[in-house]
Amino acid sequence: MGQKVNPNGFRIGFTTTWASTWFARGAKYRDLFLQDVRIKRYIKDRTKESGISEVEIDRGKKVIVTVHTSKPGVIIGKQGAAIEELRKELEKMFGGTFNVEIKEIRNPDADAFVIAETIQGQIQRRMPYRRAVKMAIEKAMQSGAIGVKVTISGRLNGAEIARDELFKEGNVPLQTLRANIQHAKKHAITKFGTIGVQVWVYKGLVFKKVQQVQSASLSAAAKEAA
Repeated sequence: MGQKVNPNGFRIGFTTTWASTWFARGAKYRDLFLQDVRIKRYIKDRTKESGISEVEIDRGKKVIVTVHTSKPGVIIGKQGAAIEELRKELEKMFGGTFNVEIKEIRNPDADAFVIAETIQGQIQRRMPYRRAVKMAIEKAMQSGAIGVKVTISGRLNGAEIARDELFKEGNVPLQTLRANIQHAKKHAITKFGTIGVQVWVYKGLVFKKVQQVQSASLSAAAKEAA
């Protein structure tokens, strides 16, 4: 089970929360959900290799888009010109009023999305995949990660038969709900075909958020009983 469930979705409500914050019913929910997907894809495709880890969307009077990135300067641009251009493009494409905020990732070497993007770029530049993965894992462990697991799958080194290879260092407890595990997936396009890259990073146990969720559920149950 731990190998088949996405660790990010598996822990929503325990150690993680939803990336999109809004409420809608019926057809409006479907439309906003699809718009969220398109917004995230557009931002990631427009700013490739800019170290984007996550895109959060908060809908109120304005649509607030928060981009978590390891290279904020690339997205912000000179004197904020690039981020202003991005905001105008989002308003033109999707309508409404947008506000784009940038949050810098403090420790990019231990971020699963940044690790996956780094390995993807190196494979596409024809670096040996074993070397790329081992360097990324070594950096992540030195940056404070407790465990890292990476799988590479496809026609590795141009082999006729596709296969997958696993690299692991440290401890990665996938079924422990209070474990802070980040999961990312990327695809490297090569002349031999597509190489899949999956990364799991374990950063320790989280107790505070678990206790908050439990206390909130207990208070809600008490109100219903009253």
